[in-house]
Amino acid sequence: MSQALSDTALQHLRRVADWPDLSGTRYEIVEELGRGGMGTVYRAYDGALDRPGALKVMSVPDGGEDLVRRLQREAKILATLEHPGIVPVHDAGTLPDGRVFYTMKLVRGRRLDDVAAADPSLPERLRLFLRVAETIAFAHSRGVVHRDIKPENVMVGAFGEVLVLDWGIAKVHGEKRVAPMPARPAREATAPRGGTLAGTVLGTPGYMSPEQAAGEVDLVDERSDIYGLGALLGFVVSGRRPAEGAGGSEVDRGAAVPKRLAAVLRMATAVRPADRYPDVAALADDITRYLDGGPMVAYREQWWERVGRIAGKYRTPILLVLAYLAIRLLLLYLRR
Repeated sequence: MSQALSDTALQHLRRVADWPDLSGTRYEIVEELGRGGMGTVYRAYDGALDRPGALKVMSVPDGGEDLVRRLQREAKILATLEHPGIVPVHDAGTLPDGRVFYTMKLVRGRRLDDVAAADPSLPERLRLFLRVAETIAFAHSRGVVHRDIKPENVMVGAFGEVLVLDWGIAKVHGEKRVAPMPARPAREATAPRGGTLAGTVLGTPGYMSPEQAAGEVDLVDERSDIYGLGALLGFVVSGRRPAEGAGGSEVDRGAAVPKRLAAVLRMATAVRPADRYPDVAALADDITRYLDGGPMVAYREQWWERVGRIAGKYRTPILLVLAYLAIRLLLLYLRR
C-alpha cells in the first residue's frame, strides 16, 4: 500500500532535484545554505583539497546573460578584494548543466544582528563596528562601493573575526554600468526588512542613503557607504533598526544613546553627502576617539564637558595626586 510523502519530504526532494549538476567536477554538495535573487549557496566538499567550502551557483540554468554577467562580476569583485574582512574566492567556472558558479571559503560564525542580541558591552560592539569600517575602507581604496551594508551582511566568527558579505550589488568606479536586473512587480517594490530591492534602486530600506533610495546611480559613491555605516552604527549602539527612509540618526530618539555617539550618527547619516564624514577613516577615527575618551569631530563639546572628559580619562592619576596632596596636608597639620 502506497503512502503519501509528507510536505517536508516533498520540499526536500524539490530542493535536491534543483541541485546543480556537479558530475565531473571536484565538488560534492552537502546541503543548501541559502537562496538569493541571483543564486543559491550550498555547503560543498572540495575533493581535490579535502576541505569544505561554499559554492554559489545560478538558481536556474537558463537565467539569461545578465544574470551570468552579474554572478561572474561578483566573483571577480571578491577576487580583487584580498582582505581578512572579505571572503576569499577559490574557484569559478561553468558546470556541466550550464550554470555559472564560484566557490569561496565556508564562513562560520553568527550574523551581527544575532551577536548584538546577545548584548555584549557597548565598547565590544563598537570594536566590531570598527572592523566592518576597516573592511569597507579597504574596498573604497580599491574603487569598490558596497551599497548594501546591514547587520545581515556582517558575519562574526568564533574568534572575533569580522567578515563583510554580499558584494553582489557593489559599484566599481570606472566600470561600465551593468544593466539592472528586471524590476519586481509593483506589489514587491518594497523589500521586507533585511531584503534587497531590485531594479534601478539597489539596497536595503533604512540602510540606503537618500541618493540610493532615489535611484540616482551617478551620485552613489563612498559617502553612500558612509551613510550605510552610520545606519549600521545606529543598530550596533541601540539594537534598533532604522525605519525605512530614515538613517542611523533616527535611533537616538527614544533610545539611550550617548550624546557624543548620537552626534556621530547624525553626521554619518546626513541627508546631503557633503555633510557626512569625508571618508570611512574619519568616521572610524571619531569612534576610536570616543572609546579612548578623546575629542571628536562630530561633537563640539562645552568647556565643562571637556573638563569632565579629561577627568574621566585620567581618573586614576588624578585620584592618586589628590590622595598624595591630602596626605601631605594631613602631615603638615599633624606637625603643627
